[in-house]
Amino acid sequence: MPRRVLIPVLVALVALAAATAFLFLRGGGPRAAVFAGEPTSAQYAVIDTAALDPAPLTEGEVLGPSTATLTSGGVSMVRQSSALLTDCGEALWGVEAPGCTQVLRASYTSSDGTVAGQFLIFNLADGRAADALTSALRTGGFVRQAAEFDVSRSRAQARALGHFVTVSWVGPVGAGRHDLAHPQIALDGLGRTVVSARVIAAT
Repeated sequence: MPRRVLIPVLVALVALAAATAFLFLRGGGPRAAVFAGEPTSAQYAVIDTAALDPAPLTEGEVLGPSTATLTSGGVSMVRQSSALLTDCGEALWGVEAPGCTQVLRASYTSSDGTVAGQFLIFNLADGRAADALTSALRTGGFVRQAAEFDVSRSRAQARALGHFVTVSWVGPVGAGRHDLAHPQIALDGLGRTVVSARVIAAT
């Protein structure tokens, strides 16, 4: 490679390495290649604040036996691990969630091992805080990766649902092309089910 080409390439590589190191030293991490976020709506008005819906989330409520396997379009996502965190910052990098009291996180892998992902649900003070976190995930930091998958080909969906925020993030494992639509629908549906039950209970 000619010297006049090699030097700019080396400079660019050094700059990239420095930027990456800076990101991780600040507690950063990877983010989804494709992201979609939705604010809360009037459908969740009866649980718009934690005062209206004060009961804390429990692992039994969100991650009980019935959610050990989530299915959509013939694709089964099997739960591998779960955690209930009272420090929401442990599940985030580069963004804060003021007023967040807990987050439940679970990792899943497809039954054929080709796709992996994670589901999170944050318990926040109100719908404004939920909308703010959803918006921040679009442009600021992101949730921490807790499952092994190819981030460069991953996709994530965040939803503010009353005073909750759910995040589903899936990606392929290994080489090859894999349909991520149904794995994400399966994980995303978990959040809708949990929050819908809260709405019914509050109505």
